[in-house]
Amino acid sequence: MADELLTERRGRVLLMTMNRPKARNAVNSALGQALVAAIAELDSDDGLTAGVLTGAGSGFSAGMDLKEFATGGPPKGFNEFLTQGSKKPIIAAVEGFALAGGLEIALTCDLIVAAKGVKLGIPEVNKGLFAAGGGLFRLPARIPSGVAMEMALTSDPITAEYANEIGLVARLADEGKAAEVALELAERIAKNAPLAVAASKQIIRQTQGMTEEEAWKMQAPLLGKVFTSQDAMEGPRAFAEKREPKWTGK
Repeated sequence: MADELLTERRGRVLLMTMNRPKARNAVNSALGQALVAAIAELDSDDGLTAGVLTGAGSGFSAGMDLKEFATGGPPKGFNEFLTQGSKKPIIAAVEGFALAGGLEIALTCDLIVAAKGVKLGIPEVNKGLFAAGGGLFRLPARIPSGVAMEMALTSDPITAEYANEIGLVARLADEGKAAEVALELAERIAKNAPLAVAASKQIIRQTQGMTEEEAWKMQAPLLGKVFTSQDAMEGPRAFAEKREPKWTGK
């Protein structure tokens, strides 16, 4: 893995740290490609259930590296990460700020843990751009549309405390403790069956806006895959034997 992204396995959790603190963890091609590689590792490894994504230094990420964009266009890998995300759940652990593409990175994750006082925003319009990394449709899917509209049009950020009140931030952490709280949450998720966790994420993500009929059809192939898995047999067996289940992700 490139130096721009540090990875560490914590049991069934993969901790990923964007490591460009002097550049406010802005995403260049090296970081973008490293993110894609880390997600591939997370999704392909049966020994991993969830991931935590955080940033080194004083903030989560300021988004796209504008210096690289100005000279060479969008950073490689960044759009792939934003559009494809991951099959397994990822928790964003945010300190300091998540602005522009930085917030869009957090929105690509499934849950956001943020430290008190964190600033969250999509200020692209004050740079002559707009939030093209999913922020303009992912944000109003998670918070009231009026709040999302104001954030997009004024470029003004909101605080983690307010974001928690309106449901954007799942858990608040004390300053400097976002990664710790996110890891605790990820470890709680990882106690559950990996295939069932991934399927639950997929169903919630993909059925937004569907009719119930469409949602039932979307869920059907996952039902067969999960309910006939080895883990589906292990769960009831462990319950009957009064022991902790031993998940294999198969």
